[in-house]
Amino acid sequence: MNDSQQRKGFRPLADPAAGILDPVLRKRAGITIELVQAWDEVVGSSLGELSRPLKLIWPRRAREDDPFQPATLVIACQGFTAMRVQHETGEIISRVNAFLGFAAVGRIKIEQKPVALPVAKKRSLPPVDAETSRKISHAVEPIEDDGLREALERLGNSIHAERKGR
Repeated sequence: MNDSQQRKGFRPLADPAAGILDPVLRKRAGITIELVQAWDEVVGSSLGELSRPLKLIWPRRAREDDPFQPATLVIACQGFTAMRVQHETGEIISRVNAFLGFAAVGRIKIEQKPVALPVAKKRSLPPVDAETSRKISHAVEPIEDDGLREALERLGNSIHAERKGR
């Protein structure tokens, strides 16, 4: 029995995505998805939440037989975190190299930019009138699963509220 036959059920989305994204990240950014995913563990959770690796910049080699030179790791962070990354540069380099399994990184470059994506504000919808709300409740009443019934009721209310708001 091969591996695909042994694995039944759901697989995490990260499994196939990593297989697709990893070569792209290596080519475009010179970085592996494993480093991006494990960043919190590599540098520690307090620093990992406030920074993220962007790319590895490898020095150009004029000839094939030129000696290996380590890359520059570009890290995104904001404000005070930039000073902290600069202060802990040696430790970060050694941890990243230990994670990658060889002396891949020799320098760190800091780019001050937002680390977290801005959270879109949830727009509020106008309330649904009592009659429509009763109709929706009546329509989902036969559903036995409480969670599903409540989710469908919320969906119905939001659809009607959105129509009313237009």
